[in-house]
Amino acid sequence: MRYRPLGRTGIQVSPYALGAMMFGAVGNPDHDESIRIIHRALDAGINFVDTADMYSAGESEEIVGKALKGRRDDVVLATKARFPVNFDPSGATPVVPNRSGASRRWLIQALDDSLRRLGTDYVDLFQIHQPDPDTDIEETLAALTDLVRAGKIRAIGTSSMPASDLVHAHWVAERRGLIRLRTEQPPYSILNRGIEREVLP
Repeated sequence: MRYRPLGRTGIQVSPYALGAMMFGAVGNPDHDESIRIIHRALDAGINFVDTADMYSAGESEEIVGKALKGRRDDVVLATKARFPVNFDPSGATPVVPNRSGASRRWLIQALDDSLRRLGTDYVDLFQIHQPDPDTDIEETLAALTDLVRAGKIRAIGTSSMPASDLVHAHWVAERRGLIRLRTEQPPYSILNRGIEREVLP
């Protein structure tokens, strides 16, 4: 397996990542089978595992944490925060105030909760899971900068962030002396190629 630099983070990753969105109640509730899948991927040379706190209400992170016991140092571990952990797209589950978003308060709490579920004291990549229109990007970047300096995160990024928001975030980071976003995880497939017009150029 050949490894590639993850932007300018100094981190080397396999060209393939293992996404853990379907591990847990939403996809595969069999923890043992999910752990076997993760181990198979690691044995094949994949060293990049991506999850999020909202995947199966934190269950995905717990499964990933179990699978990485004894192998944590060999893995580039990514997770995300932004939505309530019990996020329900149907709106049937009420949203609890201050338990979501990209505010300093929530990001610090969300990361601590993720670290506990993952059974680790740091993540390699912490991503904002879509824009938060209710929080100024400077507050978000300042919180993430503090978490990087505290050693809880190695690099920061985003997921499904519009190009205009990314440009603004880079401008704010440069102007305020904050750590810059290093990655963007966009939706991209043969049917969804919108990032070719805005994000990739």
